[in-house]
Amino acid sequence: MAMNSRALLLGCALLTGCQPAPGPDAPGGVTQALSGEDTAGFARALVPRTLSFPADHGPHPHYRNEWWYFTGQLHTAQGRRFGYQLTLFRIGLRPPAPGDPVRASRWATREVYMGHATLSDIDGPGGGRRFHTRERLSRAALGLAGATSDPIHIWLEDWRILRHPGPAERWEIRAQTPGFGLSLGLEARTPIVAQGDRGLSQKGSRPGNASYYYSIPGLRAQGTVSLDGETFQVEGEGWLDREWSTSALEPGQVGWDWFSLRLTRGRYLMYYRIRRRDGATDPHSAGMWLTPRGPLGLKAEDVRVEVLDRWDSPRGPSYPARWRLRVPSQGLDLIVTPLLRDQELALSVRYWEGAVEVRQAGTREPAGTGYVELTGYTAAD
Repeated sequence: MAMNSRALLLGCALLTGCQPAPGPDAPGGVTQALSGEDTAGFARALVPRTLSFPADHGPHPHYRNEWWYFTGQLHTAQGRRFGYQLTLFRIGLRPPAPGDPVRASRWATREVYMGHATLSDIDGPGGGRRFHTRERLSRAALGLAGATSDPIHIWLEDWRILRHPGPAERWEIRAQTPGFGLSLGLEARTPIVAQGDRGLSQKGSRPGNASYYYSIPGLRAQGTVSLDGETFQVEGEGWLDREWSTSALEPGQVGWDWFSLRLTRGRYLMYYRIRRRDGATDPHSAGMWLTPRGPLGLKAEDVRVEVLDRWDSPRGPSYPARWRLRVPSQGLDLIVTPLLRDQELALSVRYWEGAVEVRQAGTREPAGTGYVELTGYTAAD
């Protein structure tokens, strides 16, 4: 579920001058951005489909929203740790249609792209634990941004996601900013997992309020991290989430808490808790439990999430900051804690996404690592 929908709406507004219609979550709220409004002509996620690879790694221009979402944790040989995120969003302005006239302007486009890159410096020198963020926006014109299916290549200026041709899932991600950079090769150690019902991830009760969603939970990462003029050789892990949709959330759904956890003994847990306006867990919350024996889908009633602590951002929002997460049917009882409390992205949209550690409840025993995303905690979200 790793996505940031207000960013999609703002990307459209910033790059094209289009204005969102007012609504209960305006300006630019999660519900509005992923609602069923303004979807004429775009395809909808209505029924399960047979996912096809590598083709489905590429763009789906008949859907309004799409994202390629990489997160993970890295470390140097000396033990210095980093968390990272690189996300490229594609936002459709109007759907492609047969017989569309050729537009003379080289700036003409049907879509725009937005990118978010972050680096969590977990063990900075002298206790200098810092969170670094950067955002980019561009039209899909003049070669500035775009996505291709053969080869799989998604780019936003010099930020790039590439998949190596061949049967193996081997990827590269690159993002350089004035303060930090990533250059990583990633190789899958787990199969591709279709989320929901054969890839159809239903987010609401209405037909079409859903996405097509799959993940590669286990990626082995190697490469370099640059920070403040210094380059570090690193290795570690990665997680790829892929979704495309035209609408998903419904009135009364205000945001989500998304957990992607890499646990010991080759186990992986993903769960997104969609929150309702009254604070209750929406019944369309769902997840996935993956072991060497294969994947198992999880429903809202299978997972229990208890908030144990909160962090008040100096920029205003208050976020959960520690959780007890239980899956009784699998014997899981976990404590999930951020490695940095301030991993808030204060960009064109404000949300929290960052690296976490996992321990067995009631013990000091490490149980894994992961990433958490929190949306819908700001007044404008």
